[in-house]
Amino acid sequence: MARGSTSMEVRRDGVAVITVSNPPVNALSLDVIASLQRDYGEALRRSDVKAIVLTGAKGRFSGGFDINAFDKKPSKDCPVLSFVNKLNIYVVKFMLLPDAPKPSVAAIDGVALGGGLELAMVCHARVSTSSAQLGLPELQLGIIPGLGGTQRLPRLVGLPKALEMLLMSKPLKGVEAHKFGLVDAVVSADELISTACSWALEIVEDKRPWFRSLHRTDRLPALEETKKILNFARVQAQKQSASLQHPLVCIDVIEEGIISGPRAGLMKETLCGKMLEMSQISKSLRHVFFAQRATSKIPNISNLGLTPRRIHKVAIVGGGLMGSGIATALISNNLLVILKEVNEQFLDAGISRVKANLQSLVKRGQMTKEDYEKKLSLLSGVLDYEQFREADVVIEAVIEDLSLKQKIFADLEKYCHSNCILATNTSTIDLHLIGQKTSCQDRIAGAHFFSPAHAMPLLEIIRTHRTSSQVVIDLLNVAKQIRKTPIVVGNCTGFAVNRMFFPFTQVAYFLVDYGLDVYHIDHVITKFGMPMGPFRLADLVGFGVAIASRKQYLQSYPERCYKSMLIQIMLEENRTGESSRKGFYLYDDKRKASPDPEMNKYIEKSRSMASIVQDPKLPKLTDDEIVEMMLFPVVNEACRLLDEGVAMKASDLDVASIMGRGFPSYRGGVMFWADSFGAKYIYDRLKDWSKYHGGIFEPCEYLSTRARQGLSLAAMADGAMSRL
Repeated sequence: MARGSTSMEVRRDGVAVITVSNPPVNALSLDVIASLQRDYGEALRRSDVKAIVLTGAKGRFSGGFDINAFDKKPSKDCPVLSFVNKLNIYVVKFMLLPDAPKPSVAAIDGVALGGGLELAMVCHARVSTSSAQLGLPELQLGIIPGLGGTQRLPRLVGLPKALEMLLMSKPLKGVEAHKFGLVDAVVSADELISTACSWALEIVEDKRPWFRSLHRTDRLPALEETKKILNFARVQAQKQSASLQHPLVCIDVIEEGIISGPRAGLMKETLCGKMLEMSQISKSLRHVFFAQRATSKIPNISNLGLTPRRIHKVAIVGGGLMGSGIATALISNNLLVILKEVNEQFLDAGISRVKANLQSLVKRGQMTKEDYEKKLSLLSGVLDYEQFREADVVIEAVIEDLSLKQKIFADLEKYCHSNCILATNTSTIDLHLIGQKTSCQDRIAGAHFFSPAHAMPLLEIIRTHRTSSQVVIDLLNVAKQIRKTPIVVGNCTGFAVNRMFFPFTQVAYFLVDYGLDVYHIDHVITKFGMPMGPFRLADLVGFGVAIASRKQYLQSYPERCYKSMLIQIMLEENRTGESSRKGFYLYDDKRKASPDPEMNKYIEKSRSMASIVQDPKLPKLTDDEIVEMMLFPVVNEACRLLDEGVAMKASDLDVASIMGRGFPSYRGGVMFWADSFGAKYIYDRLKDWSKYHGGIFEPCEYLSTRARQGLSLAAMADGAMSRL
């Protein structure tokens, strides 16, 4: 069967089985939909066809509408009308299928997501496997379901569950979908087609009812209760993110269908859906969607045909916050883990942290008690390297002390087998220095997790020019096993994520010394969309980490560092951050942060020690200018990463900024956001600030060139890829 099409087979019992085939996830491209129309029309016309079963090839029903089709522009004369006319091809006729003279049943295995589930909901019944995933994740892309999902889902599962599935993009497994009425039967994969065919024939014979999902009202609450539920959902949506409108639009569309009827709801869904599709937020989120899926495509590595080696056992050196978090991520995904510490006390503390991490998953309903015991049994603790002989990968996760790391790697080379990957979780230190005392440079790589390691979705894989391609392929596979998104980057101080964002912190301290308020800066940054401001973040990670990182950056990039004394002054007063309940904020017993009036005395002392050239514009900075002043140097550093070949593509840095540092995904990542301003604007702003304040704001050559030539910042620098 051709790619991007459907096929139809008419069985002896009179059931036409129509199969969608568009690998890898059977996406509903326009070609597939046109083919589906033809097959469906033929099935309705043929006298030997009594009923229809719709399914997907290779164990997947459908992963949804083809996102690539979103960027196909409608006509200039009337963009909305053009889109509505296009809908006649695949929506309006789907609306009529429930009223067709022959029943249809969806046979669902694998995934039925987005448009795939919407198509299944048009059918008169749905049969699925227990492992099938059914959901409407469109809001993750800044849009709403466009094929009737906002109208049919509440009528099948009830309004509260539908809102949860839509607003949280939360899929259901087959068993749960059956419990809530989304599917009518759950069977094994072997029985799926035969059961769906039997079900369809029983509808023909009036042994089962013809359920037309668009017209069902038995699961909808009374009007007054409906308004209460929807208003509560609006409040919760605004709490989650006041910057996003599409969740509120989705609620409005659902309300329209319940109050004014399903056809009015469908029309509003169509019109609102197109407007959202054209929004900047949706364009940003779609960019992130594709960027995330491209991170594992590594030129001259992922296309070499290398097969990942089996990783069965991983050893971790260090059971602190990072080591225990990494161990949690590994055993949660069924990898055997050996955790090493220097003494029994530290080892017990490390294992206790892992237990606490797993218990938090149990409390949140993400893990059963039985799973907890099973996962914990995969972990063993040791005080020496003897058992490391069996490890396929070792991850060093001790404090940022170069001499200690060098000793550990020298020991690992003695004890581990010759194919064992030796990885470090360092966040800043150059890998050449860490592996300096070893002779196995081809096996050394960085595996930088982000705290908390079991929760944060990013894994930064660092390779030197000596790291073998096989090691990179193996670590990419580990990332896949533990459900992390990987980015592969080159070796330098801070690598990609932390190096990109080190100017962010530098400028924050600069602005405070210049006269801006600590708490106002944090407020502005969180209002922009970051999860927390630079000073709240410093409290969270601890001042010890901040001092160690600053030392590395001062050594490597002295010309663009700002030497604030503020943290050093605070450390002298035993303020170390959240762990001591005193940092830039005060913390109560529940770790809730509140501003500290005493901060002024430390700030005044730091300001008195600072040597800043007066810039008449700075005290009058608006909130937008504060954001620009803190984030344009981040863009500048990202440009250096591309120019030096540390990062392969700008989209990797977008993913890294979102998943590693919490840059708002609805802005598309650092570089995508920067391109909305244009290289020239950013260059001019940085050049203006650098006249007064020097290297920290000095535009790099990559940015300067793009500003002169009017190029996108996302374009790859000439030769940068080859320098990897």
